[in-house]
Amino acid sequence: MPTFLFPLLAYLSGSLPFSIWITRFVRNVDVRDSGSGHATTTNTIRQAGFGWGALVLILDIAKGFLPTYLAVRTSGETWVIALTATFAVIGHCWTLFAQFRGGMGLATAGGCILALNPLGFLICLGLLILLVLVVRHSARASVFAGILMAPVLWALNIRDVTLWAAVGVGVVIALRFLIDWNRKYRELWLDREKKS
Repeated sequence: MPTFLFPLLAYLSGSLPFSIWITRFVRNVDVRDSGSGHATTTNTIRQAGFGWGALVLILDIAKGFLPTYLAVRTSGETWVIALTATFAVIGHCWTLFAQFRGGMGLATAGGCILALNPLGFLICLGLLILLVLVVRHSARASVFAGILMAPVLWALNIRDVTLWAAVGVGVVIALRFLIDWNRKYRELWLDREKKS
């Protein structure tokens, strides 16, 4: 398969807006019309319930995992794999199938890293959780996590393709979460704004 097709397929995979489709099916609402305004797992939990939110989480992880795993198994070239992972997250954040208004990319980025290195995935997840606990603001913590993912992996001697994928998805995550930099939170894990 031509190398340019891997990032293209990853973008299309990432663009599948499962949270939008599922909340529309279950509640006949657009998940982006309330809460954080994003097509995310947490917004799905708020509007459709925990079970449907868990399904969205699994599907969002899968749409990053599958194209990245395919690129690893079929191409094997570092730059192709890193671009594939990056474009899967770009597709999730700016989905082709929903007016380019998608989610925030964390689950899809996690799926990409998981496909490359389960230990790297656990390290990145631990970094995000630590930053949320320290910063006490999930959007700002996610910006910092996006910036720090690759340096932390490098410091822990994970310097294979996982490192380069972390650079790509980390930049996308950091840029995406900047839009929520000043959002006020009621519960960190549910992204609810404080009532005035």
